[in-house]
Amino acid sequence: MASIDLNSDLGENVADRIVSDDESMLRLVTSANVSCGFHAGSPEGIRDTLAAAVQGGVVIGAHPGYRDYENFGRTAVDIDSATLQAHVEYQLGALIGLAAAVGGRVAYVKPHGALYNTIARDERQSKDVVAAIRAIDPSLVLLGLAGGVVLDVAERAGLTVAAEAFADRAYQPDGQLVSRAEPGSVLHDPAAVAERMVRLAADGVIRAIDGTDVPVDAQSICVHGDSPGSVAMAAETRRMLQAEGITIAPFVRV
Repeated sequence: MASIDLNSDLGENVADRIVSDDESMLRLVTSANVSCGFHAGSPEGIRDTLAAAVQGGVVIGAHPGYRDYENFGRTAVDIDSATLQAHVEYQLGALIGLAAAVGGRVAYVKPHGALYNTIARDERQSKDVVAAIRAIDPSLVLLGLAGGVVLDVAERAGLTVAAEAFADRAYQPDGQLVSRAEPGSVLHDPAAVAERMVRLAADGVIRAIDGTDVPVDAQSICVHGDSPGSVAMAAETRRMLQAEGITIAPFVRV
């Protein structure tokens, strides 16, 4: 692999819930998944993150989730198709507008949290999210879990897709992420995280929680902005990838 993207979920801070160091992460990543406000963040904070991304030359992605601010969008929601499509369309429209206001452009969509995990395996909600993207701007690239159902659904619908792997999350043997409710689901050691991502880039595999190797074909690596030690993990991952001759570059060009 000659190059790979490094992304992070940002724009999720409010005064009484600071979860990430957006300023530091924007100096390390090449793509920023910016909250659309339903699961986290505020209009003014999201706007500030978008402006910083534009200033730093970081590609902007929309990060829509379930309307679940209380649980940070990490609780599965049984939602009908019409409502889910409208919610995603609303969030994309809001972020596209804010990005334009600061001289930027949204280039891709990466759903957040429980919505992301659901559409990795659920075809019905995948179709709802894809329909929303197509309705707002079919040129937007969909970024999703490598091997996830939504990528196939999106490709069949004519969208461009990209797959990602998670630096700071444990994997099941089937390529799904280990639930955050399980011990060891979130990783924190910068060196161990970086070594996993070097192996991903070099060999196309990630070690699963049971010790087996999972084949993963990914064009982007995510380090969650709200994970403890996220900046250190992103910095070490970037350093080690570059030391192995891997270029850090956006997966989508603007």
